[in-house]
Amino acid sequence: MENMAFTTITGQAFFVLTALAGGPRHGYGIVGEVDELSQGQIRLKIGSLYGVLDRLTADGLIERDREETCEGRLRRYYRITSDGRQALAEEADLRTATARVARAKLGLLGGAAG
Repeated sequence: MENMAFTTITGQAFFVLTALAGGPRHGYGIVGEVDELSQGQIRLKIGSLYGVLDRLTADGLIERDREETCEGRLRRYYRITSDGRQALAEEADLRTATARVARAKLGLLGGAAG
């Protein structure tokens, strides 16, 4: 995966990738999963979701899986790619390390009172 260090993953994209790490999903399924995973902190609207999906697709982090018709409506499913899994793992590691540094600066590690 080239230039991954230069690709910024937004909070929305991070949770979309995380949702898709569990398997292919369609738009409304992604919205619901992101809401659940983020404990309501990230509330995607369908319009903004497709902007995130388009960017992740262009970056090669996700791809279309299939399309199905359900109750007369087309549902497009997306899945995470191997590059997407690598990017998600790297971003998760970065977020963990960043949180650790912030907690240390705030005196929240090692039982220290803030």
